[in-house]
Amino acid sequence: MITIEELRGDLHVHTKAPDGRHTLEEMVEGSLHHGYEYVAITNHSKHVTVARGLDVKGMTMLIRKIDHLKEKTKGIVILKSGEVDILENGSLDLPDRILKELDLTVCAVHSKFNLSREKQTERIIRAMDNPHFNILAHPSGRLINERESYEVDMEKLMKAAMERGCFLELNAHPDRLDLTDIDCKMAKEMGLKVVISTDAHSISDLDFIRFGVGQARRGWLEPEDVLNTRSLKELLKLIKRK
Repeated sequence: MITIEELRGDLHVHTKAPDGRHTLEEMVEGSLHHGYEYVAITNHSKHVTVARGLDVKGMTMLIRKIDHLKEKTKGIVILKSGEVDILENGSLDLPDRILKELDLTVCAVHSKFNLSREKQTERIIRAMDNPHFNILAHPSGRLINERESYEVDMEKLMKAAMERGCFLELNAHPDRLDLTDIDCKMAKEMGLKVVISTDAHSISDLDFIRFGVGQARRGWLEPEDVLNTRSLKELLKLIKRK
């Protein structure tokens, strides 16, 4: 089964701007110390107001800052990304003109958790129809001992992701840990690759990866079942939408 050593990067990492605790440079350095080949910087988009999410101007500034840092950073590749909100109508929170500048997108539901099972599922699948959608973050939306999962047809989501070339995240944060082990096993049986990421908001949060790997092992995931066991070249090829 999958081990921590087989992961080559973290694809869900936040920085101090807007809601993390450490700077871009510090989070990249922390990821480098984990031995990663790549790390995706995924600051929130503007709809998450409590996290002071980034609008087009803010995301453009972050992209330029990453481009500048990449030129002088050795040993790890910084991927331009964002945790982009899935709005109630299934549209994404940032326009395509900015999304196309990113290396990948991590998309998530942060509002309207009370939609019916059918509407919530349709909302997310509609978002997957956007060719810039790559990874569905924390797919059930649960916060352990704080918020129940929203109603969603996980099997239908996985089939839709398979058809569109999208992936689902196993969020390693101990407050989330979704996908569940049962969902991981279902993804494996379908042939849908899972992404194990930390959703780190600080350097110490990068250590949460061990919880994600433990959850993946409970779901019987092997290295070939996990997207971020791939080299950077393979990863970029696999996430490229056709």
